[in-house]
Amino acid sequence: MKKSVFSLTVLAIILIILNSCNSKKGSSGVQTETQGTYKDKEVILFTLTNNNGNVLKLSSFGARIVWIEVPNREGKKDNVTFGFDTFEGMINGDPYFGAVVGRYANRIARGRFTLDSVEYILTLNNGPNSLHGGPGGWHSVVWDGEVVKNSEYPSVKFTYHSPDMEEGYPGNMHVETVYTWTDNNEIIIDYRCTTDKKSVLNITNHAYFNLHGAGIGDILDHELVIKASRFIAVDSTLIPTGELRPVTGTPFDFTTPHTVGERINEPYDQLILGKGYDHSFVLDNVDEVDATVYDPVTGRFMEVITDQPGVQFYCGNFLNGSRIGYGGRPYTYRSGLCLETGHFPDSPNHPDFPSTVLNLGDTFTSRTIYRFSVK
Repeated sequence: MKKSVFSLTVLAIILIILNSCNSKKGSSGVQTETQGTYKDKEVILFTLTNNNGNVLKLSSFGARIVWIEVPNREGKKDNVTFGFDTFEGMINGDPYFGAVVGRYANRIARGRFTLDSVEYILTLNNGPNSLHGGPGGWHSVVWDGEVVKNSEYPSVKFTYHSPDMEEGYPGNMHVETVYTWTDNNEIIIDYRCTTDKKSVLNITNHAYFNLHGAGIGDILDHELVIKASRFIAVDSTLIPTGELRPVTGTPFDFTTPHTVGERINEPYDQLILGKGYDHSFVLDNVDEVDATVYDPVTGRFMEVITDQPGVQFYCGNFLNGSRIGYGGRPYTYRSGLCLETGHFPDSPNHPDFPSTVLNLGDTFTSRTIYRFSVK
């Protein structure tokens, strides 16, 4: 009898070990699978699951966020960020959904800037300007990805080598982006960049959020707070005029909660020029939390925390339903919003703005957190 019990115990242990070995999901809470191949490089999907069973999915194509599954106030889970059902949809879809954007996020006027008396000419891809690092920017390449070992929470590190003069930018730049998915439903994004030649840098994540659920209605009823006393006025091509305009008395005052749609149709010059909100806000950087979004329908609440001087608030003015997302839902006009943390647009051409120069021997580091809860 004792021998029989012993044999059963040994068999059970063996089965447990075999089951553990066959699973793609390790103790880190990260599962990996191949999505496809792009330009002869394998694209990997990383699925991060925290101890609450909530899921964050990342792709090595553009080091992008492709899925954020969090509960509403009743506990029903849904994905709240833009993405696509298929690999082909992601590759051929909107280039920026959830991607890490660089070498320079946002716009550079006329695609030109001068550094140490040398003028650099960039690729134009947004009318007369260069946008988000150009068409071949970091959003459009396959990064190397790896699961971070011995991390307290599920974590993935993406790395990319941006070659000298890629899209016109000087210097070989080494870029790291680490995503961590905590049990507090926080997406912690840590950036680290170095260069072998003086260059400029503005890095961000371009996720679109709809707290109803991706593709469900618009975001005009979302209540927004941005802790910024000033915003950056722009011209007709969305290039800064140089004016840091006080938000007081304007539709850009989100220092107290307002819905996105409450004042969006007011005949205010900057709303007309931007076709809505598509502006960088100068963060006060006083409190821990720099911006919040609340959906009163689902109760979902998102907080944004950053060490950067600005955040670009974009409310999907150019979405037109041509992109079909998860479950066949089109991403329609103003059905998603972005809060892209970083430096100001066109900073290399505005010496009075915070500097975006990265020198040889220096290391750029930054952290942004998107935290989800309900209330």
